[in-house]
Amino acid sequence: MRNFKPSFKLFSLTCVAALALTACNFAPKYERPATKLDAAWPEFNADKANAKSIAGMGWETLYPDARLQALIRMALDKNFDLRLAVARLQEARALWGVQKADQLPSVNAGLTRSGSLTPGGVTPSPVSYGLNSYSAGLNLLSYEVDVWGRVANLSAAAKASYVATEEDRRTIRMGLISDVANAYLQVQELDERTQLAQQTVQTRSQSAALIRAKRDLGAASDLDVLTAEGSLSSAQSDANALDRQRQQAINGLKLLIGGEWPANLPESHPLSAQALPPQLLADVPSQVLLSRPDVRGAEQRLMAANANIGAARAAFFPRIQLTGALGSASPSLSNLFGSGTRSWSFVPNISEPLFDGGRNSANVDVAQARKVAAVASYEKTIQTAFREVADLLAAQTTLQDQLQAQNANAKSQTERLRLIQTRYNLGSANQLELLDAQRDSYNAQQNAVQVLRQLFSTTALLYKALGGGDEARTITAKNP
Repeated sequence: MRNFKPSFKLFSLTCVAALALTACNFAPKYERPATKLDAAWPEFNADKANAKSIAGMGWETLYPDARLQALIRMALDKNFDLRLAVARLQEARALWGVQKADQLPSVNAGLTRSGSLTPGGVTPSPVSYGLNSYSAGLNLLSYEVDVWGRVANLSAAAKASYVATEEDRRTIRMGLISDVANAYLQVQELDERTQLAQQTVQTRSQSAALIRAKRDLGAASDLDVLTAEGSLSSAQSDANALDRQRQQAINGLKLLIGGEWPANLPESHPLSAQALPPQLLADVPSQVLLSRPDVRGAEQRLMAANANIGAARAAFFPRIQLTGALGSASPSLSNLFGSGTRSWSFVPNISEPLFDGGRNSANVDVAQARKVAAVASYEKTIQTAFREVADLLAAQTTLQDQLQAQNANAKSQTERLRLIQTRYNLGSANQLELLDAQRDSYNAQQNAVQVLRQLFSTTALLYKALGGGDEARTITAKNP
């Protein structure tokens, strides 16, 4: 950029000649970076006939649970991170308004009275004298004629930053909906798993008591008692751990909704009693990813960096600033607006940078480096979004198959436990066989609940990764 100034001399003269018509703009022409994406998502064994598109699908449709809907609405109203994002959005909007105001002249109305008294002997005259004057008028504050588009580019950068902040707010909002849903689903999962653990504790406690009674009658050994008591202690430890996790999950959910647990919530339904979430369809990758707010926000920051290059380049050329005033002046207030009191001043100023120690060149280099970083950030955001959606599409289909297999396993293990329990009561099965069947049945049921929750959570994350359904697809920036 050291040779930037000479290379634009002819262009500068052209801009000066066209000043009455338009202003120059040294910002590079913006072009969206070409990102290499696969033409289609990886193929999975999805039931496309029954899958649903997210187009027009609101989060209320995705989450029919009335209790969850109430928690999400409360989070959208009181969540701390979302409130902070809204405040940052308002700040960015105001900063855009401040920068935009520099494109228009600032005019103030003023009324001034000045007076002075000079004693005799201070000047050659031995007589003291006083001066009084009054003035009123309109003052044009220092206004830059934006010949090179410096101010316009700064305003464009501020606007792009504001729109990016709005996309950040949307990202946080969609993430909050997903986080509340996942936290709620985790609480439901831990509720069911804790209940299973407590039922197992009760069953094993009864079994241990029965074996102790048999030992007292000589029908069981101390080893049988120790084995039963160890199995009971293991179940009690598992129940305590799950209850602790459940309480921590509830605390995390409270934080998301603003720290206060609402009263009179709708009735909660067990996770296993709810209908399976629908499979979601993903459109063409480029169409899906470009609708995500984080991708749009990254592109807006790239546009801001592009505009800042134009502002930095404009610093190489003369700056034209106008200052003036129009009004009346009089030595007496009563005659301030009388005949012959009109006054005016006009002070145009043109400053040409001659030597700045390389500051302007360095500023251009900084702006260009930031654009390179913004391009890299945009491309990384696109690729990260592609991976997120591809991973979740894979999880969506495989988890449904896994859930079917896990439910079948839980059903088989429960039936196996029933048969071994019957044989044990008849004396044809030993205690180790019974404990082994109890453990396998318990683990199978716990795993089935975990996989079911993962399937619900994957659907919630995929809805977010696909850019949401009824969320606004475009942001219209309004004048502040």
